[in-house]
Amino acid sequence: MSAVTAHVDGGARGNPGPAGYGVRITRDDGSVVDLKASIGIATNNVAEYNGLLAALTWTIDHGHRELHIRADSELLVKQMRGEYKVKNPGLQPLAARARALVSQLDQVRFEHVRREHNKDADRLSNVGMDEAEEALRNPPPPNGGPPGQGELF
Repeated sequence: MSAVTAHVDGGARGNPGPAGYGVRITRDDGSVVDLKASIGIATNNVAEYNGLLAALTWTIDHGHRELHIRADSELLVKQMRGEYKVKNPGLQPLAARARALVSQLDQVRFEHVRREHNKDADRLSNVGMDEAEEALRNPPPPNGGPPGQGELF
């Protein structure tokens, strides 16, 4: 199959705070797939790595062999290129998982882009952050159902 390009972004309001990621994947034929998710309370960098993991997983699951990652996180790009070490213990397992997924593809290219060239992924990551904030404001009942059901007295 053909190569795909993924614009990746992640963010947290408060750092750490309500966090989410957004990914805009563009196939060679011009078709677009948007991915976004709330990841609860996390740091910006954890959110960025979760966006990368989502893009890598989608690429593998859909049979593509080549991926061009475009991200506005210089840290993420340089860590994945091997130019920076991953010193933060919270990022090490995420980076290891990302490297394992990269090894399943024929080619992955990492490119740092300015924020204004990553607007779609940024918009999607803000939706994820909105969802994280909403979940904090309105948490589900402890047993997952309506109050009064399944409670022991």
